[in-house]
Amino acid sequence: MEIEDIITLAIETSCDETSCAVLKGGREVLSNIISSQIEIHKKFGGVVPEVASRKHIESINLIIQQALDEANITFDDVDLIGVTQGPGLVGALLVGISSAKAIAYALNKPIIGVNHIEGHVCANYIDHKDLEPPFTSLIVSGGHTYLAQVKDYNEYELVGRTRDDAAGEAFDKVARSLGLSYPGGPLIDKLSKEGNPSAIDFPRVYLESDSYDFSFSGLKTAVLNYLNQAKQKGEEIVVKDVAASFQQAVIEVLVEKSIRLAKERESRKIVMAGGVAANEGLRNMMEQRGREENIEILYPSRVLCTDNAAMIGSAAYFNHIKGQISDYHLNVIPNLELKG
Repeated sequence: MEIEDIITLAIETSCDETSCAVLKGGREVLSNIISSQIEIHKKFGGVVPEVASRKHIESINLIIQQALDEANITFDDVDLIGVTQGPGLVGALLVGISSAKAIAYALNKPIIGVNHIEGHVCANYIDHKDLEPPFTSLIVSGGHTYLAQVKDYNEYELVGRTRDDAAGEAFDKVARSLGLSYPGGPLIDKLSKEGNPSAIDFPRVYLESDSYDFSFSGLKTAVLNYLNQAKQKGEEIVVKDVAASFQQAVIEVLVEKSIRLAKERESRKIVMAGGVAANEGLRNMMEQRGREENIEILYPSRVLCTDNAAMIGSAAYFNHIKGQISDYHLNVIPNLELKG
């Protein structure tokens, strides 16, 4: 069998999406079924881990069968099983890993535990068929903010990371303080189109002059202080202006550090990944700066920015052809880091 014909069955259950996908090679998606729990968790204002785990248990077998049916294959056609090992919620991850190990054992097929963050990067290989390393990558999601140099398909140099709140986490917390529902990031992005990004001068935190790390906790606090002071003074709070000003403060830092790293490493591509990569404000500013610096900006389609099994299947495939493989002792690692 040619390596590009390998059929990968992939499972993703790191948070509140139950997903299963079938891929041919690392770039062709035959199916990508995603069952979201957003409506369930919205009433709580965020993800409840125990509820998420129970919903994964209820959904996983059905989602796997739907993925096989849509791809028009059976278990006998599967060559490789990929599954998210971490980072994520421990109970949620266990549902996916248990299912993947059972399938791998029953089929006597190799299994590969995938770093969820690496999966987000690999989503770009699906949408951009000619994309190959090396390149600079900005990975921004609800729980993680990383700047990395992608040297090979499974080789990463982690250059910068958040020291406190991740970008997506800051979006959700500020959205909650503005009375917006969960998840808050897309709502702030939508409101920002109507607001004035220069209305409020929120801080841009760049840290040390040579640092590629991020910090959004101070910005989040500045927004909360502004809202509290406005309420105490009886001043009108223009929610769309607060949203636009906050978003502008976040994306300016993300963009400038990404561009600086790409120029320093003489990289001609910046590849964005993760849920916040779907943010239109971020995409627009990054593309504008990319044109100014002659750097190509790439990002996945919106469905592949969110948590999904197709990206996990792509990562599993590229790890497999590089000789990396797991075994039946594979276990979850809730705080798994992105490693080189």
